[in-house]
Amino acid sequence: MVRPCFLVIDREFPGSISTRKLVIETAKFNVITAYSADEGIQMLKLFPAVSGVVIDDGIEGIQTEGLVVQMKTLNPALPVVVIAAPDAPICKGADHQVQSFEPAKLLETLKSIVPSAAQAIEKQNEKLSHERLS
Repeated sequence: MVRPCFLVIDREFPGSISTRKLVIETAKFNVITAYSADEGIQMLKLFPAVSGVVIDDGIEGIQTEGLVVQMKTLNPALPVVVIAAPDAPICKGADHQVQSFEPAKLLETLKSIVPSAAQAIEKQNEKLSHERLS
């Protein structure tokens, strides 16, 4: 099984890694992290076969809609998920928009993008759990 891989474009904080990266990896998805719009674009060029992109609406230096347009220009079929504040306007061009601080909703959204792989991962987890109990 090849696990899905998502590009996460998140804000950078001193001395820490992206908490979204950690959340997504708990679902056993792979993550490539970028900490700016420019880095995100370069990473998509380096890794064009990602399963989707997760963008924090607070990325500095570019409006999120502009970044979504650039991502879609590189790969029109690429699913894009925007993470935004509850009162933020809907990001045009994004395939999904999830409110900040809803990690379960983010995982649910990502699983809907790659349903077969998500099911295979869940089956593998069940198998591992049963083996461990034996």
